[in-house]
Amino acid sequence: MSKAQKIAFRILFFLYLAGVVYLCFGHFDNAPSIELNLWNIPMDKVVHFCMFFPFPILAFLAFDQYTWTVRQTLFFVGITFLVGLLMAFGTEWGQAHLTDYRSGDPWDLVADVSALVLSSLIVTIWDISKQK
Repeated sequence: MSKAQKIAFRILFFLYLAGVVYLCFGHFDNAPSIELNLWNIPMDKVVHFCMFFPFPILAFLAFDQYTWTVRQTLFFVGITFLVGLLMAFGTEWGQAHLTDYRSGDPWDLVADVSALVLSSLIVTIWDISKQK
């Protein structure tokens, strides 16, 4: 990957992080209330899943030059997963304790963690297959 691509992926990664913070802590009074379900899953949980799914993939694209062996890949994905967990717990805790217009929902956290697990597995398989 070229240096320009690496810089672009890093900028995209940090813009993504800013977007997640905005979506988690933004005050959306004028937004319409949507009571839709996708396969009997509330749309709010689908949005949380979609919001956290890109985290390991974008982190990998921004910082993958450090994974030359399977061991390095597992370490990198593990650290990325833990940082994603901290972000998921932090946003839910922050919504519950730092705002009066949001609430922390344990099921939102389940959706966040599910997205991180699936995306981390994809990144692990992708990078290990790239190494072979």
